[in-house]
Amino acid sequence: MKKQLLALVATLALAAQAADVKVVVSADQPGPVIHRNIYGQFAEHLGTGIYEGMWVGPESKIPNVRGWRKDVIGALKDLHVPLVRWPGGCFADEYHWREGIGPRAKRPVKVNYNWGGVPENNAVGTHEFFDLAEQLGAEAYVNGNLGTGSPQEMAEWLEYMTSEGNSTLAQLRRKNGRDKPFRVHYFAIGNENWGCGGNMRPEYYVDLYRHWASFLRTPANNRPIFIASGGHDARTDWTETLAKGLKGVPFDAISHHGYTLPTGKWEKKGSAVGFPEAEWISTLAHTQKVDEWVRKNTAILDQHDPAKKVGFYFDEWGSWYDPEPGTNPGFLVQRNTLRDALLAALHFHVFHANAERVKMSNVAQMVNVLQAMILTSKDKFVLTPTYHAFKLYVPFQDATSLPATVENNPVYTVDKLSMPGISVTAGRGKDGKVYVGLVNANATQATELDLQVGAGVPKAVKGQVLTAGAMDAQNELGKPAQVVPQAFEAQAVNGKLTLKLPAKSVVVVAVEG
Repeated sequence: MKKQLLALVATLALAAQAADVKVVVSADQPGPVIHRNIYGQFAEHLGTGIYEGMWVGPESKIPNVRGWRKDVIGALKDLHVPLVRWPGGCFADEYHWREGIGPRAKRPVKVNYNWGGVPENNAVGTHEFFDLAEQLGAEAYVNGNLGTGSPQEMAEWLEYMTSEGNSTLAQLRRKNGRDKPFRVHYFAIGNENWGCGGNMRPEYYVDLYRHWASFLRTPANNRPIFIASGGHDARTDWTETLAKGLKGVPFDAISHHGYTLPTGKWEKKGSAVGFPEAEWISTLAHTQKVDEWVRKNTAILDQHDPAKKVGFYFDEWGSWYDPEPGTNPGFLVQRNTLRDALLAALHFHVFHANAERVKMSNVAQMVNVLQAMILTSKDKFVLTPTYHAFKLYVPFQDATSLPATVENNPVYTVDKLSMPGISVTAGRGKDGKVYVGLVNANATQATELDLQVGAGVPKAVKGQVLTAGAMDAQNELGKPAQVVPQAFEAQAVNGKLTLKLPAKSVVVVAVEG
C-alpha cells in the first residue's frame, strides 16, 4: 500500500509539473528574418550521394531529366530546397573544374582519394550542377579548390561561369552548351583548410585567401558572396584571425563545421540503430554545444564587425555514426531514424535563435550520405525522418523570428546527462501566420503545455506531428514507412490552449485566431 501511495504521489507531482509548463510567444517583438538558406543542402562527390543517388545519366532507364532522377528531384522540390553546396567538402580541394566540362565520354577518370578510393568519372561537372540547381529552383554555392589548385585556375573558373562577353572562356562555355552565364550566388575559397584542405594554420590561410581573392573577378551583377573557410566545433581562433586579417579584400562570410557523434569519439562514434537511451540523449543534447559554438564565434564577429556585414555560415552539420556494416566505410552510409529528425529540428532552433549572423547552414548530405534526406537503391527511393523534419519547417523559410520561451521547462535526464525537455522556436511566416515549432526530447514521457501568443491565448493551432514508437524507428526501402507526419491540432478550452506533445516528437503548428 505504501509503495502504491508513493507511486500515486509521484504521478500527481509529475502531472502538476507538466500542467505548469507554458510556452509564451512574443508576437509583438519581431526579430531578424530566418533566412531561407538556413535550410540549405549539401551534395558532395562522396559514395552514392551524387552518382546513383541523384545522377543516373540521360541514358538510364530510371526516369530522369538530363540525367537527374525525376523521383529524387521531385521530392527535393517539395522541400523548397533553397540552396545547394557543391562539389565538396574535402572533395572540393582536389577538384579541377576543367576535368568536368565538355563531352562526358572524354572527361578524365580520376581516383576519389578522400572517399573510398573509387573512380571519379567527372560525369557531373559545372554544367550538370547548375542544371540540378535550376531544376530545384535553388541558389548555387560553389566551393573552390584552394588545396591543390592555383589562383589562376580559380579565377578562370569564375570567369567561365559568369563572363558575359566574348572571352575565350565565355566562348568555351557556349561551346559546351550554355549561352548565358551561370548565376553563382555563393563562392567559397577552400574547405576545411585546417584539415583535409591543407592542414593549415589560420594565419597562413588568411595570407592565401588575400592573395587568391585579389584575382577573383566577376561582372558586378553576378558577384557571389565570398566565403572564407573557418573553423570547426568549439574553435574560435579561425574566426578571430579571419575577422582581423581579411579586411580590404572580397570577404562576406565565414564557414564553420560541426558534426554530432553520440559518443563524442571519432574512432567509435556510435550506432545509427539499436542504440541505448543514453546515446539518444547524448546526440540531442549536443545541440546545446552547437548553440555555444555559434554564440562564441558570433560574439567575436560582433567585436570586429559591429555593423554585422559578415555572415557566419554553419555549412556542414548533421549526425555522424559508425558506417553501415557491409558498406564501403568511405561512403559514409548510415541509417536515418526518428532521432535524426529531432536532431535536425533542434539544429533549426539554434540557427533561428542566431539568425542575425547565421544566414546559411547546410546539412550533410542530400542523398545516401550521413544525415540524408533521401535513401535510394537502383530505381527505388525512400524519404527519411530527416526529410520529414525539413518539410515540417518549410514555413520558417524567410519568416520573421519571434521570441519564444518555455516556463517551467521539465528537465530530461538519463544517467548523468541532462537537457531541457522542451525546445521551442517561433516566427511569423511570409503568409502572415505565426508558426511554432516544438521538440519534446524526452524519449519516454509525453508533455502537456499551455500556449500563449502575445497577451492572449490562441483559439486553436493546426499543423503536424512527427513521432514513432521506437527511438530508432526508420523508413526502409520496400517496407511501410514508420516515421511520417500526422495531423496535429488543438482547440482552446475555457481560455486555455493545451498542447499534448508525445514523447520523442517534433510538432510544427500554425496559430489560428
